[in-house]
Amino acid sequence: MYPILLLTLLINAVAMKQVDPKVELVANNMEWLGQAAVKVICQGKTIYIDPYKLTKSDSADIVLITHSHSDHWSIDDIKKVVTSKTTLIAPIECLDEVKDLPAKAKIGVIPGFKQTVDGIAIEAVPAYNVVKTKFHGRDKNFVGYILNLDGVKLYHTGDTERIPEMKSINADIILLPLGQTYTMNSVEEAAESAKDVKASIAIPIHYGMYEGTSADAEKFKSLLEGSITVIIKKPR
Repeated sequence: MYPILLLTLLINAVAMKQVDPKVELVANNMEWLGQAAVKVICQGKTIYIDPYKLTKSDSADIVLITHSHSDHWSIDDIKKVVTSKTTLIAPIECLDEVKDLPAKAKIGVIPGFKQTVDGIAIEAVPAYNVVKTKFHGRDKNFVGYILNLDGVKLYHTGDTERIPEMKSINADIILLPLGQTYTMNSVEEAAESAKDVKASIAIPIHYGMYEGTSADAEKFKSLLEGSITVIIKKPR
């Protein structure tokens, strides 16, 4: 019995991708604000992705929007963090609504966009439904984002199912939805998505508000046990 247990532990240790301290630092410093909203501070810059239901104002250097649905493109919340020093990056269809917003720059994106802003390399990648196409059709050109944060690649998937493009992405950290009504078709699919991008840390988001539960997050963690470190954050 003991030799078998030892062998199992050894196999799990080999399978588990070792987490670089720099990657761990970025993951630990990231705040989940509920739904798909996150705040990241890195390289002295404050970055918001899909700010939503914020409880206080802030001064962002970069604000990234994945798509035009109201729980991601919330103008009231965007106004809480955009100042004259902010670069706002969003799908092209969104920007007509914020012509008067006092941002330093407003950049419209589609999948394939690449640009360095304030020293941070940003890439927009596809985000869409394969099955539930009425919610996030591929033709909408909704996006996820890959950020290079001091050498650490952070991938916020946006609202998506598991898509073929994920296999060509290499990310250290993946932030992905667990809800199964509008995004992933199952928790298992979300876990496979984390494996597709070869992440060493996976952080589930987009659950607990309109779709998905805390139990889904725990299941996600158990599915990846021994292969990918899962950090379950509490929304702030």
